[in-house]
Amino acid sequence: MFQVAGYKPGTVIDFEIPKKYGLRQTIADTLGIGGIMRGLRTIPVFLSITREMEELCPDVTFLQYVNPMAMNCWAISRASSIKTVGLCHSVQGTAEQLAEDIGIPIDEINYTCAGINHMAFYLHFERNGENLYPQIRKVLDEGAYRIGTGCATRCSIAWAIFVTESSEHFSEYVPWFIKRDRPDLIEEFNIPLDEYIRRCEVQITGWDFMRQKLENPQVDLTAQFKMAMEKAGVPAAQLPEAVHEFEHLNEVERSHEYGSGIIHSIETGQPRVVYGNVANQGLIANLPQGCCVEVPCLVDKNGVQPTKIGSLPPQLAALMRTNVNVQEMVVEAALTGKREFIYYAAMLDPHTAAELSLDQIWQLVDDLIEAHGDWLPKYS
Repeated sequence: MFQVAGYKPGTVIDFEIPKKYGLRQTIADTLGIGGIMRGLRTIPVFLSITREMEELCPDVTFLQYVNPMAMNCWAISRASSIKTVGLCHSVQGTAEQLAEDIGIPIDEINYTCAGINHMAFYLHFERNGENLYPQIRKVLDEGAYRIGTGCATRCSIAWAIFVTESSEHFSEYVPWFIKRDRPDLIEEFNIPLDEYIRRCEVQITGWDFMRQKLENPQVDLTAQFKMAMEKAGVPAAQLPEAVHEFEHLNEVERSHEYGSGIIHSIETGQPRVVYGNVANQGLIANLPQGCCVEVPCLVDKNGVQPTKIGSLPPQLAALMRTNVNVQEMVVEAALTGKREFIYYAAMLDPHTAAELSLDQIWQLVDDLIEAHGDWLPKYS
């Protein structure tokens, strides 16, 4: 887990320069112009790591949690012999939210999900053979889903199948929601512009208090922590959960992240199913061969073994390909060192293309490359 160029200057640059062109973002770590630039900063570091792994530990399975997940995994699989799997929490996290919304314990639910990272869909969501989609749709119709009237919910209704990703992420993967001349859409779908900037400030503040508490557990910092979180911009509804986590820092339990479970299964042979981001070697028939897909994987002493899904519903595959196109161009730029592929990636990006002209896109790319300086390799 790492972020090349950090929150400052990397993330700030990715938000502030596009903003000068009227291009607004929410998270900017997976797709969009921010995701493109983060990928270009990140892939060379991964390739440096894998070159060392090929020499020192060629049989190790490389677990990676870094965004842009799909671009990183695709580049590693193309340029390295190291086995890798990209890990996220959106599949299991959203499944837990859906289970809570319909009032059924998650351990009673069986689901199959597939697609690309941050744009995968629940193909089946069942309990004891009963299709639970009618209950999910009832919750959506009543407006009782936790994401509310967000754009992820709107797209799930439009495609008649539920997407894994949250609205703040999903809004910048498609061309329909973030528009400079439609502030009503921002309000209607509750899209938090510059959300990652706010989130970073909150997390940095939280980490500082976490350090203080772990170094001096006898000191009660709860009141100061709560005030700091309020000042940093934590929404009132989320504040009790943040305070609870802070108060229970020393209570260790396994999270729903997959990393530790994968290590346990590989070492002990105990089988488990996780959702991993892996190379599409015939796993999803109607997505490009070799691209990074997110599918269920069996893990045991044989390692991470992806499940063949077959073909996705054609409308879902078509939506995903708009994102895969951008990912492919970024990987091509990173592996060839050719600057032209950065322009192609930005031109093909759904949100960027919906907001800016070709001349603006080219100038924006030039400005971002210049601003990133030595954080990027030199492109010909």
